[in-house]
Amino acid sequence: MIQAKSIDHVQQMLSEQGYVCGRPLATIVFLSLKLGRPLFLEGEAGVGKTEIAKALAAAFGRRLIRLQCYEGLDASSAVYEWNFAAQMVAIRTAEAAGGADRATLQTELFSDEFLVERPLLEAMRPDENGPPVLLIDELDRTDEPFEAFLLEALSDFQVTIPELGTIKAPEPPIVVLTSNRTREVHDALKRRCLYHWVDYPDFDREVEILRSRAPDASEQLSREVVAFVQTLRTEDLFKKPGVAETIDWANCLLALDVIDLSPAVIADTLGAILKYQDDINQLQGSEAKRILDQARAGLDDI
Repeated sequence: MIQAKSIDHVQQMLSEQGYVCGRPLATIVFLSLKLGRPLFLEGEAGVGKTEIAKALAAAFGRRLIRLQCYEGLDASSAVYEWNFAAQMVAIRTAEAAGGADRATLQTELFSDEFLVERPLLEAMRPDENGPPVLLIDELDRTDEPFEAFLLEALSDFQVTIPELGTIKAPEPPIVVLTSNRTREVHDALKRRCLYHWVDYPDFDREVEILRSRAPDASEQLSREVVAFVQTLRTEDLFKKPGVAETIDWANCLLALDVIDLSPAVIADTLGAILKYQDDINQLQGSEAKRILDQARAGLDDI
């Protein structure tokens, strides 16, 4: 089993998986692993919260189990379901065979054979490679009843199925929760976790991230792309571009064999960094050139 020996070791492991992070984030990840506490990451969309769970799973050679949250998600959908279609076939088969014992049939119907495991139950099961990484993504999309259920599940790392009883994880999974902060998550759940706000990276770190995720981009193009995106984030936009958009845009520019930025290239590829038409309209005409000139002026000062 791989152990996180130090904060520097965590940074190195994540870096080997293409995830570049600062020391504060590496510290909270190290403490989460060391203490066995869930890790709660909050921040704007596209800053790399989900990616850290993927990087941890790859670094430790563990299975990644993802629970994608959505409005209306309830405990049963997150834990288990019964395969009703298969159960009905079994009932019909037993009836056709005749002499089906009701108690025996009921026991067979509510057994592991007909159980459909959902992410939380999967994460409680033993794994030969060690406890999996459980990613509970975009928790802020759910409601308070689900949070209350999750609080109980993460407290004891166990879930209860009425027909089968309580299933407890032999070893707690590595739990990463993320939130885009579209609403506040209850304090009681946050207190169970180690918390970190994942902010937009500074210029040097975002360039380093781009080198890792778009290695074919030249140094000049990487610096121009990051400078432009970071300047763009200071504008009054409905949705500011995240690091994910920086990487996507750089890869789009590489696909077009772009050597350096120009207002025309920016206008043609805005859909890679801005996802709302109102924001795109805001950069039409001379606005793109103004922001590009401002970004290049900032580069001269770095």
